[in-house]
Amino acid sequence: MKSLVLFLMILAFAFWHYGVHFSVTILAISFLIFFHELGHFLVARFFGVRVNTFSVGFGEKIYTKRVGNTDYCLSAIPLGGYVQLKGQDDLDPNTKNYDHDSYNILSPIKRIAILFAGPFFNLLLAFFLYIAIGFMGVDKLAPNIGTVLPNSAALSAGLVKDDKILSINGVKINEWEDIKRQVSLSPLDLVVQRGDETLNIILTPKIGESINIFREKVEVPLIGISPNGDIIKVYHSGFSSLSYAFSQTVEASKLIYKGLEKLIIGAVPLKEMGGIVAMADITTKASQINLSVLFLIVALISVNLGVLNLLPLPVLDGGHIVFNLYEMIFRRPVNQRVFNALSYGSMMFLFALMAFTIFNDLLRLAGVYE
Repeated sequence: MKSLVLFLMILAFAFWHYGVHFSVTILAISFLIFFHELGHFLVARFFGVRVNTFSVGFGEKIYTKRVGNTDYCLSAIPLGGYVQLKGQDDLDPNTKNYDHDSYNILSPIKRIAILFAGPFFNLLLAFFLYIAIGFMGVDKLAPNIGTVLPNSAALSAGLVKDDKILSINGVKINEWEDIKRQVSLSPLDLVVQRGDETLNIILTPKIGESINIFREKVEVPLIGISPNGDIIKVYHSGFSSLSYAFSQTVEASKLIYKGLEKLIIGAVPLKEMGGIVAMADITTKASQINLSVLFLIVALISVNLGVLNLLPLPVLDGGHIVFNLYEMIFRRPVNQRVFNALSYGSMMFLFALMAFTIFNDLLRLAGVYE
């Protein structure tokens, strides 16, 4: 009862703060959790494993519907979800069962398939969302020059304000980001539109200082130009939508791992870490812009859920996958005491991390962090 009351208080405050758009956030996050758990559920049932509970959210159950041998639940705290299989329970690592429909009688490779299915479904959902985004069109900065910096390669080569870059070294430029992908220290052959004229300009970028996505100062080859702020809509349809969706899913996954690396080495401060509050804040704001932006944010969150669940922490899918790999290699399961200690330790760590990120989010929303 206490968790339900707390959730309703938080929900009331969120609707008061954000308005009706917050309902989109609830639906989006709930669907992401549902889709993740659906992956586990479908593969478990494919291998004949009984699913005792399929819950969106955790804590006190608000609604339960029993179908066959499975309880389908909506629970009070929408910060996650779970599928509780017969013979497997993260809250009780000692749970074991060796009936014909139990998780425990499966071979390690089949258990790994069940475990991997959840994160895979998150990545698959992101892939489908990126396909939809490609068809709807993505707002991008046009490759139009707004400023030519002093003492730059662009100034020396004669580039001027309002020049439109059409291609670099024969590669068509559709948006501003395409320029960055083609820049290196070697000479560049630019085709530029200036008014009614089409010009060929040769220039060699210079090494300069830039700020990357993690707010680090890095030295990179620069032309020495900035965009004029014009926005264009870039579409990806047909087979182009598939390659766009695949590349965006891969890039988003790599970015998450890169971010974790930066956190571990201290390049990114811990105050930059965000949790469920930041996720809800960003999703709600995205829903107020347009459907394309909302899909983009939901796709990024879906990739995030998929990738982070593959981390080798015992109560996450990745941790259980590691345990099963150990059993495959050494022909015996992990010692039960070790398994229990790692599971409970990991659980405590994740709850502490969740509390820390929520605290960070609240400080950020309050304006304490700039």
